[in-house]
Amino acid sequence: MNPTLQIGPLALPMAPLLFLLAAALGLFAGKRIGVRSGVDADAAVLAVLLVGLAAARAGFVWEWRDAYLRHPLDILDIRDGGYAPVAGMAAACLYALLRVQRQRTLRNPLAAAALTMLVAWVAGTIAIGSVSPNAITLPPLRLHTLDGHELRLSNFTGRPTVVNLWASWCPPCRREMPVLGRAQAARPDIDFVFINQGETPARILRYLQDENLGLRNVLLDAAGTAGRAFDQQGLPATLFFDARGRLVSERIGALSEGTLAAGLAQLGSMSATATAVPAQ
Repeated sequence: MNPTLQIGPLALPMAPLLFLLAAALGLFAGKRIGVRSGVDADAAVLAVLLVGLAAARAGFVWEWRDAYLRHPLDILDIRDGGYAPVAGMAAACLYALLRVQRQRTLRNPLAAAALTMLVAWVAGTIAIGSVSPNAITLPPLRLHTLDGHELRLSNFTGRPTVVNLWASWCPPCRREMPVLGRAQAARPDIDFVFINQGETPARILRYLQDENLGLRNVLLDAAGTAGRAFDQQGLPATLFFDARGRLVSERIGALSEGTLAAGLAQLGSMSATATAVPAQ
């Protein structure tokens, strides 16, 4: 599971936050060492960090290039949170070495920046990985379909399942809904469940019709019980469950074709080793 930082109603994924924090610490360390050495290294340190960020984004886009090529503008939408930190760290360190070869006085500031960023990222990754989150499974929540039928969420156990918490008033939800709709049509081997938070059936139907979204498994959650069950306060939130109903990954914020492909790939690898449990 991917840990998140909850700040009131705002939920932020920890992985990109850790990468940005490591970059900020690297920038701070490089500037301090530059001042002490009497070297104006601000521009060079900032360039190293920008190269790292660009490479991290490029690495993720390349890994999921098929999805991004279908929608090239998504490459520029960094709000989807798609980054490859290892590629970013490697590129930043390599660029720092190249700059030092051209200008020896930059050696100490750039070394400090690169080393601080690397240590902070590695330490943070280990710390996050050492936290043992509570195991989350598909709960037996009783929700209703748009036509009023009651359905237990745990009924989807037995097949890989993607659960999306959303509302029509949420701009990121609206932005990602066509992406999820296309995935639902293209992946009949995976159940996609759309749990609306607090809206009436009439409003939901009007939104789906206006946007020409033929979604299946749209469920009503007027009381927000699903958000509490999954410990999710922010919208949108997308949770990936394997065939045993165990949470293996989650994404807070709008998905792109690329980040959804990454989530489905992880879901597929986990579900391949799971023994399917018949739906009850």
